[in-house]
Amino acid sequence: MITSRHIQKVIWAAVLTAVLVLGILAAFSNQLSSGISLSYEQKLFDTDQVMTVNILIDEDEWDDLLETAISETYYCCDIEINGETYYRVGIRAKGNTSLSMVASSDSDRYSFKVKFDEYVDGQTCYGLDKLVLNNNYSDATMMKEAVVYDMFAFLDVDASLYNYARISVNGEYWGVYLALEAVEESFALRNYGTHYGNLYKPDSMEMGGAGRMKDVDLDQIEEWFGFGTDESGQSQAYKSGNADFSGGTFDFPGGQPHQLPQGMEDFTAPPDGLDGFDSASSEDAASQQADGGPDGTAAPQQEETGNPDSRTPWEGSPNFVGGTGGFGSGSAAALNYIDDDLDSYSVIWDSQVFSSTKSDHKRVVQALKNISEGTNLEQAMDVDSVLRYMAVQTFVVNLDGLSGNMAHNYYLYEKNGQLSLIPWDYNLAFGGFQSSDASSTINFPVDTPFSSGVSTEDRQFFMALLNVEEYREQYHAYLSQLVEEYVDGGRFDEVYQRIRSQIDTLVADDPTSFYTYEEYDQAARLLYETVLLRAESVKGQIGGSIPATTAEQQENPSLLMETSSIDLSVMGSMMGGRGGVDENGGRGGIPGFFDPRQDGTGGEDTQQNSTADDGTSPQGNADSAVSGPTSGEAAPAAPDNSGPAALPSGENATRPPQQNGEGSAPNQSGQGMPQNGGGMLPNRG
Repeated sequence: MITSRHIQKVIWAAVLTAVLVLGILAAFSNQLSSGISLSYEQKLFDTDQVMTVNILIDEDEWDDLLETAISETYYCCDIEINGETYYRVGIRAKGNTSLSMVASSDSDRYSFKVKFDEYVDGQTCYGLDKLVLNNNYSDATMMKEAVVYDMFAFLDVDASLYNYARISVNGEYWGVYLALEAVEESFALRNYGTHYGNLYKPDSMEMGGAGRMKDVDLDQIEEWFGFGTDESGQSQAYKSGNADFSGGTFDFPGGQPHQLPQGMEDFTAPPDGLDGFDSASSEDAASQQADGGPDGTAAPQQEETGNPDSRTPWEGSPNFVGGTGGFGSGSAAALNYIDDDLDSYSVIWDSQVFSSTKSDHKRVVQALKNISEGTNLEQAMDVDSVLRYMAVQTFVVNLDGLSGNMAHNYYLYEKNGQLSLIPWDYNLAFGGFQSSDASSTINFPVDTPFSSGVSTEDRQFFMALLNVEEYREQYHAYLSQLVEEYVDGGRFDEVYQRIRSQIDTLVADDPTSFYTYEEYDQAARLLYETVLLRAESVKGQIGGSIPATTAEQQENPSLLMETSSIDLSVMGSMMGGRGGVDENGGRGGIPGFFDPRQDGTGGEDTQQNSTADDGTSPQGNADSAVSGPTSGEAAPAAPDNSGPAALPSGENATRPPQQNGEGSAPNQSGQGMPQNGGGMLPNRG
């Protein structure tokens, strides 16, 4: 009897021990497979407080870094972040053609990458391995990326943490930058735990290898592609008779460029033309930009992507990375299934962030195949994650990404054969990338959310979901959440006010800024209005009062929102901007293909507008707006009763807080700024 009771106790003890062990293992396993909380989330990326970064470096080393920035060589420095000093840290300039553009100008305002363990193994900053410092190139608002990353966070998308950073060099103020968590190992640990999967950064524009354009002088780029300027400084690329971007072709003055660099002799322009090369936040691949906004022109699908005769001219170049993995139909960078040959996807494998194997690659190809066939979608992709990504990507009209011709500026994450997307590079969102006019941005169709010239067949990754009613409705629900909760619910107002209150003075005092304070102020207020208008359009498209596809918008242009008074170039555009301080104390301009504000007056948008097949603009333009309804039905109105471009000015303009109790803070030209309190919201109407 005693023995029996003893055995029962032993059994119960064993059972309880087993349950306890299983519980511990389950909790530990969950930690391994899910995100890990890391200190830098609050220490560095608490957006309630601007980060301070002081780069401590030998002056000769710093001068050498700036002089040889194009090489992206790491230099050793110490760095103070929020008062904490890290020793022997690596720092280098980063970027692609944006790097070349700054290097070719009189500005030294480069983006930087900080690598904490470059010289000290295992060194991190509160767990962060790499920190990106973006210079806000081509973004006069200084806040597009911040707003977009906040939207991603709002929808719980796996995306980089962000914060503004006050950058100093040896104690001297250098400028206000946007700090980002690099999408590398710390990011993977924070989001996916220690059992994270594989990570790639495909880019369709790797012409002969990453950074093909980095060693090319801007003047040479303009010469190759016919982008000279006339006596007024306007790029002749936009003038009739020079480089022609319309009609899906790219015509060089005189027929062909000359003296192309070695390895690019067979270079042929992409189907929809070029507006230059850039990926302001991306470091691993040379990027080229393309037309933006739907014009109804669909790129023909290739019959046989494996047939050399059917490849695009880009793919025919011997120096084109990835074979058929370039852009155009059948593009691997566009995440299209091509065939079962792993070599057809080398543009993906060559972009690996972590080491990967052929077995890993086979899982990716099988997933892409399933997606192309519309089968086993929830095994092939993290459907909910991709729908959230698509909602933000579409709302902010980021055509310098997977939605555009270039098929770049994103990360592809794979775990156990399931794919998802991680966002990157949004300084050209909201019409900054070759947008023909404000209407093509404000009224960008949510159900065919692709750039002009991109066919739905060439974006299998997105269309596989949009073609399923259940997924399309969920996608619409996430768009509605951005409209109703983020914009109309007050989150956007809070973010806008916070950013203005944090950076107004920093921008005013910024010695390297690409824009004057007045340009920044006007651009920021226009961004506010643009977000409101975009929300109104998205709401109408989901509700059915505004057409939601490119074809429907072409058929019913009178139903689109009126935007003729808006000049989106005020917010900055590809290759536009003003940089540095010249020898006379004024701001020196970065040479660009087109910058209507080069003289500081904020000129009109003279970019060439996309046209339909009949030569008319399907969605209106800055000079010829979408006409009002002819049947007596009122077109949707802008939220601001005074018109979408009626922004505060004079005494109603936003200004940075007064400094030291003195009068208005001077900008770089010495002119005072309006004094009525920083962070004030423009009128909603």
